[in-house]
Amino acid sequence: MNENIILKNRLKVARAENNLSQEQLAALVGVTRQTISSIETGQYCPTAKLALLIARVFNKPFETLFYFEEVDEDVNKK
Repeated sequence: MNENIILKNRLKVARAENNLSQEQLAALVGVTRQTISSIETGQYCPTAKLALLIARVFNKPFETLFYFEEVDEDVNKK
């Protein structure tokens, strides 16, 4: 498994486009507001089920909201 790939997201943008607060999104998918905040900031990687539930709320494909980004190895060595 490549440790240099991290899951990123566009949740904050999607929420803004849909006028949803973190609390409202959390209620729709059955988690806490803190979980949504942690996902948005990259502190928590959602389960596949949660990521798909979030995508369904916005009626968007998973790949539109979540994407992988490669981290520069030199940054990890510091």
